[in-house]
Amino acid sequence: MAQMQFADAERLHHAYIVSEPDGEKCLELARELAAALVCSSDGPVPCGVCAACRKVREQIHPDVITIRRDTSRDGRKKTEISVDQIRAMAADAYVLPNESPRKVYIVDEAEKMNFSAQNAALKLLEEPPRGVYFLLCTPNPGSLLPTVRSRCAVFSRNSGDQEDPELRKKADEFLRALAKGDALELMSWCSANETMDNRLAPDFFAQLQSRAADLLCGRDREPGLDREALIMVTELCQKCMKYLRVNVSCKQIFALLAVEAIAGDGKQRKNH
Repeated sequence: MAQMQFADAERLHHAYIVSEPDGEKCLELARELAAALVCSSDGPVPCGVCAACRKVREQIHPDVITIRRDTSRDGRKKTEISVDQIRAMAADAYVLPNESPRKVYIVDEAEKMNFSAQNAALKLLEEPPRGVYFLLCTPNPGSLLPTVRSRCAVFSRNSGDQEDPELRKKADEFLRALAKGDALELMSWCSANETMDNRLAPDFFAQLQSRAADLLCGRDREPGLDREALIMVTELCQKCMKYLRVNVSCKQIFALLAVEAIAGDGKQRKNH
């Protein structure tokens, strides 16, 4: 077990999105966090040598539970993590732990939770039972619903290396233009970026969705957009990424982005 030393497990957030490009490394990182939460050492955690740390490493700790996609009768993994699995996790979360003062749930391939499963997890992520922690493993935090992301901290060894500074800049430019409420500036920005390579566009929309989610949960400076506007942005990103997956051109997608962002922003301002 790698030694990620935390001075005090009590300071760890109650819910994390654990992000690594490689699925196995992502799961390994989640287990290190889980070990830190159940470690019995009086010093920095995880110690890696106590009984609790060893059990987490061997995947036999009764208070560290991994949620995975179920398998069908033919032994194949199902395509999704179902709402029933998340409801069962929620019910079990209220059962007292066996050995540790804490309980940890690791959701492997969290992006495989279907829409209903993610919605079922919201209240649990926001108000978990005392001493219960949730670790959602995914290579792409932007693939989760913004309402899920807003309830979690994001943990990654190399989060800085995974962020493209140019795409971050473009995402911030769009959010600033939207915050101004200037339709002409929004149209001009979208027109200037409609020639973006289709292979790069999914990364841009994932970055924009990630920035909006960070602002939603207060992990970054507010650019003048309220909660409703930020949710509108994340939903619009999901729609654009859906169109990209069926090979709609970037020109059409950025035209959609301009029209719907302007319409959505106008609606929000009218309501306020």
